[in-house]
Amino acid sequence: MSMITAKICKKYGDKVALNVDLSFREGEIAAVLGESGAGKTTLLSALAGRIPFEGKTEGVGKTSYLFQNPLLLPNLTAEGNLKFVLPESEWGRIPSMLGRVGLKGRENARPRELSGGEKQRVAIARAFLFPHDTLLMDEPFSSLDLALKRSLIDLTLELWGSRRETVVFVTHDVHEAALLARRAIVIKKGEVLADEKIEEEYPRDFLSPQPAEELLMRTLIE
Repeated sequence: MSMITAKICKKYGDKVALNVDLSFREGEIAAVLGESGAGKTTLLSALAGRIPFEGKTEGVGKTSYLFQNPLLLPNLTAEGNLKFVLPESEWGRIPSMLGRVGLKGRENARPRELSGGEKQRVAIARAFLFPHDTLLMDEPFSSLDLALKRSLIDLTLELWGSRRETVVFVTHDVHEAALLARRAIVIKKGEVLADEKIEEEYPRDFLSPQPAEELLMRTLIE
């Protein structure tokens, strides 16, 4: 897949919610940070083709979307939620994926029988299994306790490492951005305020402050 380019202007009436001109390198994880209402989710929605906008995107291909809430189908089992996004010819991939996300033995549990962390593991597995070129993530770790957040960030990096697709993820947490991303884009009032590279190699230590955090925090509060 080639580089993604995104020239996007989104208005609601006379108000400009987003006006950006961005590109994303193939295989990179890019974090998008900003205060509430800055235009972060609007950017993901435009990249996914979920909303109309002025401008154009190129190179996005097929997208998979990981939401803040798992949004599992309630009447399907954990396994059934994964089967739902795959052709039957690829169902053989599911047992291995359930094992990788720590859900071996929970295949037949329905969402109401799963803990919050287990539900999010199913959602992460589904997002990576769904055939896609670009993965979009909208604050998928924001409501989790620290231990679970650490586990699921590690899991996300492990799964990403298997195929190195392009990932664009929204977060308000500079620590998350510094742990996951190679690049951090700060948006304020719909415009790009900063675009910073994060050079540290993976894996990064969840329990330690990351070198990029101070710069990102300073940019966010300016």
